[in-house]
Amino acid sequence: MSRALPRRRPRGPAEEGSAAVLVLAVALTAVVLAVAVAALGAAAGARHRAEAAADLAALAAADVLLGRAGGDACGRAAEVVAAHAAALTACSPGPDGSVTVEVRCAPRGAGRLLGPATARARAGRGA
Repeated sequence: MSRALPRRRPRGPAEEGSAAVLVLAVALTAVVLAVAVAALGAAAGARHRAEAAADLAALAAADVLLGRAGGDACGRAAEVVAAHAAALTACSPGPDGSVTVEVRCAPRGAGRLLGPATARARAGRGA
């Protein structure tokens, strides 16, 4: 008794190269996901840098207002913010001996697609 081999279905021209298209689609998806993860990571890093710069700038400005350091409070805050590769967008000393600063920090790399990170901090006697 002989066994009959299963018949192979002939391939048409529409099926040729379909594996290559599938591989390209998977590769493109992987690249897009990698860029998205990199952008989110850079944006989170920028947010942390902006928060740290704002906190330290507010403390430095409060030291000037409280007489612990010399100079201009907002000038000192600007120096601290610049050392953190960020930009001081607002600095407002309050009548109660406190100071509020706002900082903007641009993400690096792919994070630039998401825009700058901002942070605000307040320090001083009335904070």
